[in-house]
Order: sequence, then structure tokens, then C-alpha cells
Amino acid sequence: MIPALMRDHVALLEIHSAIAAALDGGRLDVVRSRLDEFRAALMDHLLKENVRLYVYLEHFLRGDAVSHRMMREFRHEMDVIGRTVVDFLGKYQDLGHHPELAGPFRQDLAAIGKALVSRIRREEEILYPMYLPAA
Repeated sequence: MIPALMRDHVALLEIHSAIAAALDGGRLDVVRSRLDEFRAALMDHLLKENVRLYVYLEHFLRGDAVSHRMMREFRHEMDVIGRTVVDFLGKYQDLGHHPELAGPFRQDLAAIGKALVSRIRREEEILYPMYLPAA
């Protein structure tokens, strides 16, 4: 499961970069389609984490209060990030029809990218190793 989640991370970052490149090229039609792709990839990733990873860790870490609390904090934080990204996607769903939103979109996209990179790094360094069996 962890390799699949890490592949999702790579895909999400690639889509984010493609959105930024399309925006730089003035291709709002491509931005729009890539936003749809980003939404689907993110929702799929969040579903995998919620249904498989967090459910497993909830049971596995029951006896380790510190790790269990940390895992719950990760889960809560991801819920907040997920809502933020969904709000972002909703806000710009008509970007192709409103080119005047390109400036604010660029700023919001950069903030989403920064949060995404930070979250991915922490998941891969801290959360995902909790899933792996002890060596």
C-alpha cells in the first residue's frame, strides 16, 4: 500500500506542475482539465489513506499512545488540507470563463503546492514508516 500512496504523491505533484505550466502558457482550457484531473487524483488518494492506511494504523498503534496521537493529528491535518483543496478547486472551477481570476489563482496554486510538498514530505518521513513492519 505504501508504494501506491507514494506513486500517488508523484502523480499529484506532476499534475500540479502541469497546471502551473499551462497557466504560464496562458492555456486556461488545459488548466481547467488538469484541475479536474487533480481533483480526481486527490480524492482517490485521500480515500485510500482514510479507508486503508488510517484504519490499519488506528488498530495497529492502539498500544502506543504517542504514535497513536501523532497518527490522529496527521489524519486531522489531512482532513483540513483536503477541505482547503476542495474549496480551492470549487473557487476556480470556472477559471476558463473568468481570465481575471488568473492572478489570484496563481497565488493560491502556489500556496497549495507548498502545502502539498510539505505534507508529502512529512507523510513519507513520519507517517508511512508507522505502517511498515519493524525490521
